[in-house]
Parts: sequence; structure tokens; C-alpha cells
Amino acid sequence: MVSASSADPRLAPGRALPPDGRYLPDTVERAVKLLVVGAFGVGKTTLIGSVSEITPLRTEEVMTEESAGVDDLAGLAGKTTTTVAMDFGRITLNPGLVLYLFGTPGQRRFWDLWEGLAEGALGVLVMVDTRRLEDSFEVLEQLELRGLPFAVAVNHFPDTPRHHTVDDLRRALDLLDETPVVMCDARRRRASRDALITLVEYVSATAAQEVPR
Repeated sequence: MVSASSADPRLAPGRALPPDGRYLPDTVERAVKLLVVGAFGVGKTTLIGSVSEITPLRTEEVMTEESAGVDDLAGLAGKTTTTVAMDFGRITLNPGLVLYLFGTPGQRRFWDLWEGLAEGALGVLVMVDTRRLEDSFEVLEQLELRGLPFAVAVNHFPDTPRHHTVDDLRRALDLLDETPVVMCDARRRRASRDALITLVEYVSATAAQEVPR
């Protein structure tokens, strides 16, 4: 179990990170690779940037006229860049556990990159935008093909409808009852961290159930 109260490595007496956060505390015993996936423009880069304790690696490029008619910008006013390879960040959840976060591009034409990024990953955080919920269906299908456990983080934008319940979203996305669904504002470090904690707890519980007895 990973509790929110233990999510800051500085809570370990005498084990504070250096001010720049580049180095892990020597208490870390386990590193976990997680994917952050979702359709185009759902906030993957924003989430990794908000939660990463190091300067995140980004492969964003300015969108040009070449993407007109290919990338649907409906509901994404002001979006001028897109990830073309991956995002990368790191967060130390507690003194013994560090997460390495790999964000995938959302557009279908970049999905071939998922194969390499998914290698060694223990779980997936799927980001969803309820304004464009149908864009998430193919993303979820890709995850089913890979068989990785995942949690769903519903990212709130300023004009996101607030009347959807978790049960509504679970039915709309055809999720299993045990699949976690959390509400999230990817701009907020605490909200992003809590979504990752939910995923880690779910991955841990799933792994425990699969251990032969």
C-alpha cells in the first residue's frame, strides 16, 4: 500500500533530496516503470511535467499546416505543440519507491512507438478527456492487446462537464468493475501524484492476486 502521506521522500529523517532533485535518496529499493497514455491533447505532457521531481524530458514539436486535417483540434483551442516521441519524468513516491514515467504520443501514426515504450512497464495511467470521450476507445483497445493493468484518470479542463459520475464513465468506456477511475487536474502536482498512487496500488494488488499459492 502506498499512502499519500508517505509520498514525499523528504519525510524520511535525514534522507532529503538535494535541492535540484537530480539524485535519488539511498533508501530507494525499487524502481517501477509506468506508462502515461491517452488520446491526442488529453494532458499527458502536462501531468508528467506537474509531478516530475526532475526537469522532464519532452519531445514536443510545433504543429504546422502539415497536421491540418490529420490532428483534430476540436476543443483544443490554443494547442500549438504535440509530442512526437515520448515524455519522461520521475517521482519518488516514498523513501523506498521511485516511479519512472513514460508518456506516449496520442496520435495513431505514432502508436508504433508504444511497443518499445511498453517494454518493462508494470502499469498504465490512461488519461481521458470527457469532452472527447470517443477518442479514448481505440487507446483502451491498444491496452487490452498488451494486457497491462491500468487505471483511468479523467482530466478536468476549464470547460469539462461536471455532471458525469464514475459509474457513467465506467459504462461509457466499458471498463471492468475493478479498474480504478479517478478525477484529476493534470496541472496540479498533488492531483497528478494521487492518480499515480491509485495506479501503483492497483498494480500491486493485481500482482498479489496473480502470485501462485
